[in-house]
Amino acid sequence: MAGKPKRRAEGAPVGRRAMLGMLGAGAAGLAAAPYLQRGWEGFLASASQVDATGLTGLLPNPGGFRYYSVVGSVPHKDATDYELRVDGLVDRPKTYTLGELRAMPQSRIVHDVLCTDGWRVDRTPFEGVCLADILDAAGVRSSGVAVRFTCFDGAYTESLTLEQARRPDVLVALNMQDKPITHAHGGPVRLYVAPMYFYKSAKWLSGITVTDKVVPGYWEERGYAVDGWLDGEDRHGAAA
Repeated sequence: MAGKPKRRAEGAPVGRRAMLGMLGAGAAGLAAAPYLQRGWEGFLASASQVDATGLTGLLPNPGGFRYYSVVGSVPHKDATDYELRVDGLVDRPKTYTLGELRAMPQSRIVHDVLCTDGWRVDRTPFEGVCLADILDAAGVRSSGVAVRFTCFDGAYTESLTLEQARRPDVLVALNMQDKPITHAHGGPVRLYVAPMYFYKSAKWLSGITVTDKVVPGYWEERGYAVDGWLDGEDRHGAAA
């Protein structure tokens, strides 16, 4: 019996050490989580650039976003060589540099991002130039009824009607999550169409062409809806 109190007295510090160890491990895990997340996202981004199958887009990512390209690799662009060409049925065709786009008035939209694959990232901020402002500067002709978007990956395309393109929640986006859009996310410039599924928000944007009819985009040619509205969105929202 005399030994029992001694064992209890010695047992208490061991319990505290175990608890402190568990708390320390938990704190270390929390501290390391952002670095691990960035490392995993970096791996997915790099892998996706050499994955012509698209299978990397199926890998889980705790951050929510998936990385997918329809080609094996995409060239990198930055302020030294990026250009956005606006042409077609317009009076004033123009090629914008990244600096010129950043110098234009910027708009900010915070909206949920949803993909047809089922993943979503809630309340994602995007900033950039309203597409309507770029179209107004170009002077759309009366025969223009739609807009076709091309990308410097050399393959991806998208489309919107002119009415859709003039909505205030459609951007030529330069920032995402309050940082410049990375190459993996379609930077330095991508389209962002807030009220539609994310496939409508073309990455690596390089061309905006006003057309006399809707030209189905890359995925629409493969069975996706031309109008990729999210449920509950106002499909007749006021144009900018």
